[in-house]
Amino acid sequence: MHEHDRLAQQFEDFRPHLRTVAYRMLSSHAEAEDAVQETWIRLSRSKTDEIENLAAWLTTVIGRICLNALRSRAARPEDPVGVRLPDPVVGHEPSHGPEDEALLSDSVSLALLIVLDALAPAERVAFVLHDMFHLTFDEIATVIGRTTVATRQLASRARRRVQGAHEVDSGGDFATRRMLVDAFFAAARNGDLDRLVAVLDPDVELRADGGLALSSASAEIHGAHLVSERAALFRQPGVTVTAVLVNGTPGVLVDRDGVPVSVMGFAVRQDRITQIQILLDPERLAAIDFEAFKA
Repeated sequence: MHEHDRLAQQFEDFRPHLRTVAYRMLSSHAEAEDAVQETWIRLSRSKTDEIENLAAWLTTVIGRICLNALRSRAARPEDPVGVRLPDPVVGHEPSHGPEDEALLSDSVSLALLIVLDALAPAERVAFVLHDMFHLTFDEIATVIGRTTVATRQLASRARRRVQGAHEVDSGGDFATRRMLVDAFFAAARNGDLDRLVAVLDPDVELRADGGLALSSASAEIHGAHLVSERAALFRQPGVTVTAVLVNGTPGVLVDRDGVPVSVMGFAVRQDRITQIQILLDPERLAAIDFEAFKA
């Protein structure tokens, strides 16, 4: 096999790992794929005989690329201000076999990604590479250009922020979560505000992201009563709700008369829904094959 072909095959073997790293860094499928492609370009231009550990080298390189992307994103004041949700990962409901359990345990919730999006670029990179992918602080220090001690402090600071996400989304096995989501929609369809409030945490937070096309639909709403009033929208005729996984936890796809309307994710604590994430952005919804989940 030609050396370039051999290198390309090795890279393809690592591609799923690199895509996972980049997605957790950037919360964007398109940006993650761009980061993976940039990593390949850098590898193809490198002296590979000097690379002792290819997996570590690739993870370090994509970490630097993602750090630059995060810094560039933070430096764009012209970007629209408003609610911005991470790109969801939509999947079929599991059959509860061993492979499904492994997939679920390896997923990162939207609630966690929302917190990661609020971190400073270097904090996020330090936390993701150390706590999720187990690089040493010495290795991460070379990525972010800080001392090992400073890198450890960045990860520790991020970890304290992330703890809040774990508190928001900390309860219930898969069956309990699905039961709560189903109960939410059943009460919404029936216009039963009391039942809606009963499944919602008193401090529940709803985040809706309409993107540029539906910026007026973007909103952040707090409190069970206000969120339950918003849920009355599901009483409209022609609305269909399809059960799916959203970032490894029970969520739904919503369409109206066959037209995609939203992807919804839910966070749960102590048998109550604590956060509802609603992606309404038509541009990002177009990348999801709604029909594939109805078969």
